[in-house]
Amino acid sequence: MQKDIAKLSIKEKVNLAMKEISRGCMEFIGCEYIESLVEKYYENGSEFIVKAGFDPTAPDLHLGHSVLLHKLATLQNYGGRVKFLIGDFTATIGDPSGKNETRKPLSFEEVTQNAKTYEEQVFKILDRNKTDICFNREWLGKLTSVDIMKLTAQYSVARMMERDDFEKRYKENLPISIVEFMYPLLQGYDSVVLKCDIELGGNDQKFNLLVGRALQRAYQCNKEQSVMTMPLLEGLDGINKMSKSLNNYIGVTESPKNMYAKILSISDDLMWRYYELISEKSIEEIQNLKNGVNENKLHPKAVKETLAYEITRRFHTEKEAQKAQDEFNAIFSKKEIPTDLITKDIKKGEWICKVLVDLNFSPSSSQARRDIKAGALSINKEKQIDENFKFLSNGEFIIKLGKRKFAKIIVND
Repeated sequence: MQKDIAKLSIKEKVNLAMKEISRGCMEFIGCEYIESLVEKYYENGSEFIVKAGFDPTAPDLHLGHSVLLHKLATLQNYGGRVKFLIGDFTATIGDPSGKNETRKPLSFEEVTQNAKTYEEQVFKILDRNKTDICFNREWLGKLTSVDIMKLTAQYSVARMMERDDFEKRYKENLPISIVEFMYPLLQGYDSVVLKCDIELGGNDQKFNLLVGRALQRAYQCNKEQSVMTMPLLEGLDGINKMSKSLNNYIGVTESPKNMYAKILSISDDLMWRYYELISEKSIEEIQNLKNGVNENKLHPKAVKETLAYEITRRFHTEKEAQKAQDEFNAIFSKKEIPTDLITKDIKKGEWICKVLVDLNFSPSSSQARRDIKAGALSINKEKQIDENFKFLSNGEFIIKLGKRKFAKIIVND
C-alpha cells in the first residue's frame, strides 16, 4: 500500500489525506487552507500548527476526549505540529461549556495535578516527536490590565450574545458573569500566541474557535486559522455524551478487562460511531466490516470484539488486551469467575446494600435496592432478590452485580 501511495501525484495524495482528515468532522471552516497546508507538506515537508485545548477539570481522560486526540494524530501524519494546550489558566476561571450555569472554577493546585496526568495520557495516541505540550498560564498570566482592555475591545457584547448558551441563559434570566465573556477571548488569544493554522474542538466549541479566527485578524497574524469541529462521542448509554458525571464513560486509564468489557457492552449501532471516531482502521476497512455484517458474513459481536481489542491494545499492551479478551470469553461464555477479584473483609451482619455501595458497585443504597429487585445480584452463583439480605455467617462469598462487577466478600465476626 505504501508503495502504491508513493506512485501517486501530489494532488492525489492531498485528496486521500483530506478524505482521512475530514472523516467524522461535524464542520470544516477553511477547508481550502488546510488543503494548501497538506500540499506544502508533500511538496517540501513543511509543518503547520494544529491546536486543541483541554481544560484539566478532571484527572483522567476518557474515550470521548480521544476523539480530538485521534484527529490530531491524523493531522500529524500530514504535516501537523500539534500544540496540545492545557488550559491551566482558563480552568481557574470557569466556563459554561454549553450548560445553563457557570462551571465552578478549580484551584491552581487541582489544575496542576490534573494537568500532570493529561501529559502522561495523551501520548497513548499522539506522536511525542510531533507534539508540544503548552500551558496558557505562560502568556495569559502575564497580560497587563492594558492588554486585557485591548483584548476586550476586539469583540462586542452583541457578538458574545450570539453564543447559544449565553443567549439561552439571558432569555431565561439566568446570570452570566462578565468573566465568562472573557473565556472565548482568552481561548482565541491562545491562537494568536501559538500562531495556529488549524484549531480543533467539539461541536459545542464552534463559537470559541471562530473567536480565534477573528482575533488573529485583529492582531494581524497574517493568517486565519481553519476550524474543525468534532462530534461529542456518546457514552455507554448510547444517548448522552460520554461523561464521568453520568457514569457512562470509558476512561483511558481503566484496567484492560474493564475497558474491553465496557466496549463490548455498547449497542451494535453505536459500535459504528466508535469505529468512525476513535478506530485507527481506514474508511475502506470499516466499510468492509459494515458490508460483512449487512451481508451476514460477519456477526456484529465479532466486529465489536475487534474494536474492543484494538482500543484496549492501544491504551495498554498486546498481551494485556489478549488477556482481557480471554478472560472475558471465559467469564461470559463459560460463566467462570475472574482471577483478579476485588476482595473485601466485612463484619458478620453487614447489609448487602451497604456492601455494594462500599464496593462502588452502586452509587447509593437506593440504587442497590433497585438493582437487587431487578435480579442483577447473585451470591455464590445464586440469584439474590432480597434487598434486606445480610451476611449472617462467616466465610467467603462471591458476589456478582450485573454482567461485569465481581467481588469476593470475606465475612468475619
